[in-house]
Amino acid sequence: MKTRTILPCALLIAAGALWVTGVVGQDKPGDKAKDAKPAAGTPDQDEGMKRWMEASTPAAAHKVLDALVGDWNVATKWWMDPSAPPMETKGTTSKKWILDGRFVQEDFTGEMFGMPMTGHGMTGYDNVKKQYNSFWIDSSSTAMYTSLGVASADGKTLTFHGKMDDFMTGEKDKTIKFVIKIEGKSKHVFEMYELPGGKEKKIAEMTYTKK
Repeated sequence: MKTRTILPCALLIAAGALWVTGVVGQDKPGDKAKDAKPAAGTPDQDEGMKRWMEASTPAAAHKVLDALVGDWNVATKWWMDPSAPPMETKGTTSKKWILDGRFVQEDFTGEMFGMPMTGHGMTGYDNVKKQYNSFWIDSSSTAMYTSLGVASADGKTLTFHGKMDDFMTGEKDKTIKFVIKIEGKSKHVFEMYELPGGKEKKIAEMTYTKK
């Protein structure tokens, strides 16, 4: 349940190489444009490097995700029928920083509807968009779930919104809400909601307790 890692970095490196090449090309001896000022809205080399570093360097917003890192026992509740008790399952997960503190990678093992399930997720913070981002894939589906989110002022609650197709009803692009509540270094809770008619309907809750 819980959008992007290698590809964006590769694109950033490629874009940086092209930009630097362009700057060097402008400085060739005899080039009439070498003394020209950058076009309006175009940063010079120093300013461009500064912006690149700010965009690519983990900052305070990334530190909020520190509370999610570790090895965890996971107790899950699924509400398939609001009038009936939830289905309960158990699992384990490991969450770790990758790419020098830019993303938290999750590797989950558990079950769903009585069948074994493995899942992999990634959560990070986009310095340019000023938003958290997340994606999730698992063995119970062929879909990739992506979402964007924000943190509360105290950094204890992360709220994401994304889209998903409902394979049971056939409904496309349903809006889904994910909430991560950080209750301390040894516990956090992940909640998943559908939003039919703008009203919240909880469909899953995962409680992470540190091993």
